[in-house]
Amino acid sequence: MITPAQGIPDAATPQRLGASAQNTAPAMTTDFETFLRMLTVQMQNQNPLNPMESQEFAVQLATFSGVEQQVRSNQLLEALSARMGVSELAGWVGMEALSDAPVRLNGAPVELVAPQVQGADRARLVVRNAFGTEVARQEIDPTARRLQFDGIGADGFALPPGDYAFAVESLHRGEVIATNPALGYARVQEARFDAGAISLMLADGGVIDSTRVQGLRSPG
Repeated sequence: MITPAQGIPDAATPQRLGASAQNTAPAMTTDFETFLRMLTVQMQNQNPLNPMESQEFAVQLATFSGVEQQVRSNQLLEALSARMGVSELAGWVGMEALSDAPVRLNGAPVELVAPQVQGADRARLVVRNAFGTEVARQEIDPTARRLQFDGIGADGFALPPGDYAFAVESLHRGEVIATNPALGYARVQEARFDAGAISLMLADGGVIDSTRVQGLRSPG
């Protein structure tokens, strides 16, 4: 059965970042030493009848030194950006994320957040299993924002453990005017960068994009 819930607030291994910057620094030092050796050989083997101006050597040295400093600055910025990115990932881990992802049932009631549909005078919670088969349909209060589903199926027996999708059908004068997902909470076990986005690995085994999260709360 569906009962109102209380206290809903408003709503892997992390990617190794900065490795390229660490690996580039020794290579840059080696290149600078090679440049100095080449410059020394060039000075030793210049034509004594037509020697190079000292200014030319200074320009070459200054140019390479400027490039080296720019590369080091870029490495520092990359390392700083990597550390900031890891800090952002760490902020997700351990939190309970509210999203439209399937909710894991394991014999205990689950907390849901229902959509608010203006004009609805009736509402029904529809539950489907991982195969998309409807396994429960129950009347709920159309004005309720917070719900608890006790895991009882249409046959009156407890649903088997697994992932279930929840939707709310909103009605007005007997006609369905909207069907929206009911949101559920799941603990974030791991967060990682994936193709420029943040992917969240949930404790129940699901994986969602962080853009699907509509609320966060600390485990209570």
